[in-house]
Amino acid sequence: MAHLLSKTVPALTRMLNPQAVLQESKRFLNVHEYVSYTILKNNGIPVPKFGVAKSGPEAAKIAKDLGTKDLVIKAQVLTGGRGKGHFKGGLKGGVKLVYSPEEAGDLSSQMIGDYLITKQTGEAGRICNMVMITERKYPRKEYYFCIMMERAFGGPVIIASSQGGVNIEDVAAENPDAILKIPIDVVEGLSAAKALDVAQKLGFGDRAKEISEMFLKVYQLFVKSDALMVELNPLAEDSNGEFISLDAKIRFDDNADFRQKEIFSFRDWAQEDEKEVEAAKHNLNYIALDGDIGCLVNGAGLAMATMDIIKLHGGAPANFLDVGGGATAAQVKEAFKIITADPKVHAIMVNIFGGIMRCDVIAEGIIAAAKELNLKTPIIARLQGTNVDDAKVLIASSGLKILACDNLDEAARLAVKLSGIVKLARSAKVDINFEIPI
Repeated sequence: MAHLLSKTVPALTRMLNPQAVLQESKRFLNVHEYVSYTILKNNGIPVPKFGVAKSGPEAAKIAKDLGTKDLVIKAQVLTGGRGKGHFKGGLKGGVKLVYSPEEAGDLSSQMIGDYLITKQTGEAGRICNMVMITERKYPRKEYYFCIMMERAFGGPVIIASSQGGVNIEDVAAENPDAILKIPIDVVEGLSAAKALDVAQKLGFGDRAKEISEMFLKVYQLFVKSDALMVELNPLAEDSNGEFISLDAKIRFDDNADFRQKEIFSFRDWAQEDEKEVEAAKHNLNYIALDGDIGCLVNGAGLAMATMDIIKLHGGAPANFLDVGGGATAAQVKEAFKIITADPKVHAIMVNIFGGIMRCDVIAEGIIAAAKELNLKTPIIARLQGTNVDDAKVLIASSGLKILACDNLDEAARLAVKLSGIVKLARSAKVDINFEIPI
């Protein structure tokens, strides 16, 4: 029954309240490491002593209050590879070992307010507005433990290994047998027996019962906080024989923000792309990319296919933008504002398949955006489905230079060709009015 309800209730909700489709979110919340530490600590999962500072003097005071001179400073920037990154100001590494409050204050001052550049951030980097100061631990054995939602298992799954402290992907690539994958029945939950079995398989020996109780706490945290992932890497045995989470990453389902107000209050908008933040305000799913063809599509699968066919014809998408299944004309207009805010965009390809979505609504949004923004960027609109004939009439009678195209392959070819022409014209500082022979 629970399995049937899990599928039926959302469908009924959309049928009874079509506007609910507009609120569906496909994003997730990432939080800083200090937030993960706080959540773990509040749920009885051991972490090192720590504090968070927004200035050098504050960092020095926290370092002194921790009562040890063996410390680690970690830049609170939402990116992987912080330790191997570098700051624009010249400081190497976003994770530093320090041995005095004075040193903690000095290094923190160099990090705070500067941009950390890693492989994930690109050359733009991401701003560091705070640092975490934590006591240093000396692990003698490191493990990996994670609970995450996994579609392949139809719910939560435990992923664990006796080889922690490194990228779990590398462990899986070198020795797949070193990874445990244990599904959890979402109705029954994680049982004490299953948690104990996992601890024993990881080799905790006579400490297995103790560790299994920690696993149960992680699962309880996972469920009650609407987490998508709770990862402890490493879960380490320190030099005193105590088990402690030395690093943690937790992700939360954005659809749960209405009941997880405290957790979502920690969202750091400064760490997110400005255009992605703006898109979120209008319930649009937007991810900036490196190409020059803007994409406006309904449905994540169709968006991926659209980007693929643009690449097939030698072009490069400038973004992933999914307006969802029930976008309004106002949302479409906002989507165009976000796309055209990227100066790299030389053409825009609209690819809409109208099911719940009405093609005439999309057309109204395109026309409103083109007029309000005085767009000179070529727009190729491929619309199919509900009210498509009405949409074509609206576009044809708008007096705007919007190219309607029924064939997806042809639409992608046109987008790539027009993008190349506009790019050449802009580089030559030639003003074009879109009177272009196709």
